[in-house]
Amino acid sequence: MTVALVGIAVTQFIWIKAQVDLDEKNFDDKVTMAMSNVKQKLLEDTEEPAFVLDFFKEKQKTNLFGKETGILTKMLSSPSNNLSKRTMELAGNMKALYKDDLLETINKKNLDRYLREALDDQSINLKHDYGVYSNKQEDFVIRNGNFAVAIGNEGSSEAGKDRGLYDSKHMVQLFNNEDGSPGYLKVYFPGQRNWLWAKVVPSLLSSLLFTSLILLCFAYTVFVIFRQKKVSEMKTDFINNMTHEFKTPIATISLATDSITNKTVISSEDKIKRFAGIIKQENKRMLNQVEKVLQMARIDKEDFELKVTEVNINEIVTQAAINSRLKVAKRDGSLATNLGATNPIIKADVTHISNIVHNLLDNAEKYSSEKPEIQVTTGNSAEGVFVEIKDNGIGMSKDSMKHIFDKFYRAHTGNRHDVKGFGLGLSYVKALVDAHKGKVKVASELGKGSTFTVFLPFSVDEMS
Repeated sequence: MTVALVGIAVTQFIWIKAQVDLDEKNFDDKVTMAMSNVKQKLLEDTEEPAFVLDFFKEKQKTNLFGKETGILTKMLSSPSNNLSKRTMELAGNMKALYKDDLLETINKKNLDRYLREALDDQSINLKHDYGVYSNKQEDFVIRNGNFAVAIGNEGSSEAGKDRGLYDSKHMVQLFNNEDGSPGYLKVYFPGQRNWLWAKVVPSLLSSLLFTSLILLCFAYTVFVIFRQKKVSEMKTDFINNMTHEFKTPIATISLATDSITNKTVISSEDKIKRFAGIIKQENKRMLNQVEKVLQMARIDKEDFELKVTEVNINEIVTQAAINSRLKVAKRDGSLATNLGATNPIIKADVTHISNIVHNLLDNAEKYSSEKPEIQVTTGNSAEGVFVEIKDNGIGMSKDSMKHIFDKFYRAHTGNRHDVKGFGLGLSYVKALVDAHKGKVKVASELGKGSTFTVFLPFSVDEMS
């Protein structure tokens, strides 16, 4: 899909570039036609009797044609303007001899008008610079309707400013014949490139828009695939854990049931009571596991209500610590409490708050690889109370910390499966803390333990 998207983008760029090149060629052809029309009109101007007469008057100082110059002048000034073949031949020879001077005889007003009309005829309305370049002087003799001082191409003070005009590819030879041309008419369009690309802007923008939409959909699809893959893996782990958690009590209940039916046991009331107690205890364990799953399902659907009462957070922590110390003591660990909250009373659901603290303490004990050292601290802030639970456990990586509050997620511990659970504890903690308008955060370093901090406002209503 990535290769296809890149291919589409490259193809679209090639098409748009080809369109720009085609428009540029059409534009160049139109400019060439317009300049050819201007060239023809300037040539026609030199055929006019008035022009020829003025030109000969300017050049008769050379007396190149002797007495024939006077005859030519007289014939050109006659009212009929009916020039003889001999006269035309003399005029042609004269202009050929002084062809380099023809550029200086161009009427700049006529040139400006001819060029403007020719471009209008080709529907070209772009701002342009133009000039008549003299090969003899190696500079422009006319620039944008004004006569220019010829002081050399590179040395001209205008050269830097009109570099585009000097280098313009739009040019046509003026008064050229078999002996060459005295110069060129050049036209330069400063905004030509922008104008050409502006014509394809709608196509370019639409192409970018739809390509971006495809890219976004592609990226979202990949994101969803990876997310669903992760969810699928977590659900698979959940099913495996649940099967393991249920398999043990079921096997225990099965053994206890078989034992009760044994002849040596059925006759003993004490043994029956003991095995019945085992069955009851394992059944209660299974019910608790099922209740956790159902409870998370209700939380996901928001199908629960908080029974808000006044709760002393210090008492909750004290009671939870008493229950957890039994498990911690079996592993030669320690659990210390620091009840620093001077105003520990909040309005919350006592059952859920108690479960939150128990879950966090349970995790702190389970994920300690050696002797657990757990410290529970309470304190006050301006808007509520906080509970901080710090352990010396195995810690978490940065990647794990991003997902620990996701449902069914359990941090990977290699091939070890000694820590039991469904991956619902921290998800439950996050959901219930959010329901109380509180916040929960974690700080952890792999191999150095974790610290969970739960903030709860004095009242749920005050934060809503």
